[in-house]
Amino acid sequence: MRIGLLTGGGDCPGLNAVIRAVVRTCDSRYGSSVVGFQNGFRGLLENRRIQLHNDDRNDRLLTKGGTMLGTARVHPEKLRAGLTQIMQSLDDNGIDVLIPIGGEGTLTAAHWLSEENVPVVGVPKTIDNDIDCTDVTFGHDTALMVATDAIDRLHSTAESHQRVMLVEVMGRHAGWIALNAGLASGAHMTLIPEQPFDVEEVCRLVKRRFQRGDSHFICVVAEGAKPAEGSMKLVEGGMDEFGHERFTGVAAQLAAEVEKRINKDVRVT
Repeated sequence: MRIGLLTGGGDCPGLNAVIRAVVRTCDSRYGSSVVGFQNGFRGLLENRRIQLHNDDRNDRLLTKGGTMLGTARVHPEKLRAGLTQIMQSLDDNGIDVLIPIGGEGTLTAAHWLSEENVPVVGVPKTIDNDIDCTDVTFGHDTALMVATDAIDRLHSTAESHQRVMLVEVMGRHAGWIALNAGLASGAHMTLIPEQPFDVEEVCRLVKRRFQRGDSHFICVVAEGAKPAEGSMKLVEGGMDEFGHERFTGVAAQLAAEVEKRINKDVRVT
């Protein structure tokens, strides 16, 4: 059996470890060879690939960051239009099964291929942890650890300067990083995309903490957090080339609004 492997979307910790595990398992357990397509689905569209080997080069991948296959984002419409070309590329390379490693976009394209009767085994990769039917996607734990560590350190600075600090973290449509990092670091408030926030409520909680003698306030803000209707006007950034909403810094806009309403030093990081 001949296996095709690719990594799509953004890079995250663990990609090379997964590539290593696939190559090692396919070779030692099943005697199957693995072909790596370079730069995600673009490699399949352009038929760019390398043979992956279960040797010392593969072992050195375990602790190496990024992805040795490279990655790229391809517009969904281009992928849809190129399905026939992708299937031809798989056929030309004698691929029996495709293993795409990626998040929402990559696995959506993988689903399209499966609907065309291409055998696919998707590996859920995203720091956002927003893939259905999976408890924790790889990449999320490291993102959570880094965010929590950063917020832990900001507590000291905020307390020393008696400041309000807003920490913006990734999370376009899902607030798992913000929510879990906020809980783990003892943040005083967390704003997530799933729940619109009220600026007046944010200001009320900030004032209440300082009125009772507390020295600082930490709020974790997911990049996709949105104000409730009529709460504040958020400057929109339009759409990027892949059809994703372009964010313009909700934390910075919220900080300016809070600072104006409560006359308190508010910083953003």
